[in-house]
Amino acid sequence: MTVEPKEGPESQVPAQESSEAEAGASAGGEVLESVAGEDGAPPNAVDQLEEELSVTRDRLLRALADLDNQRKRMDRERQQLRTSYLSAPLREFLEVVDNLDRALGAEAAADDFRAGVEMIRRQMGDLLRRFDVEPVESLNAVFDPNVHEAVAREESAEVDQPTVVQELQRGYTMRSTLLRAAMVRVAMPAAPEAVPPDGVDPPDGAAAGSDAATGGR
Repeated sequence: MTVEPKEGPESQVPAQESSEAEAGASAGGEVLESVAGEDGAPPNAVDQLEEELSVTRDRLLRALADLDNQRKRMDRERQQLRTSYLSAPLREFLEVVDNLDRALGAEAAADDFRAGVEMIRRQMGDLLRRFDVEPVESLNAVFDPNVHEAVAREESAEVDQPTVVQELQRGYTMRSTLLRAAMVRVAMPAAPEAVPPDGVDPPDGAAAGSDAATGGR
């Protein structure tokens, strides 16, 4: 009768170690797959980014379109407001233009024509005053650089300070705001001649000129 030897604890150790090794290898593979899944991009990540980029681009284009529409709307409103402000005074000026057309189309003598032009000029002045437009006082007034523009200058012994002696183009103000400066000719005080004090001889040139003027007497 043959007796088979029984397997002792020593014979069971290699089998147990093999099983543990297989389990460790399986676990290690799962860990590696998990790490690879975390580091590597999912298959649909690129598509998702492209979709988000497309949405962002569409929003940006819509925002730019809204901004352009708003700018155009503001331009239209500004133009309408400007037209509304100007329509009333321009409507008043049309009456002056009508009177000028009538004066130019009428057959009249020189005196009658002048009288018609003067009447239109008075009408224009009344219209300007209605809109608080006043002429700048210039003739014989002290030169004021705030409202006068000097285009010519001359010396005069009759003035002791810069004075407007001729108005070349009338200036206008509107509610204390200058619309147009008056173009004027200004008279400047004449420079006084230098007279030496008593007891001081004049320069040689001046003395020679004086002798020549008196004839050497």
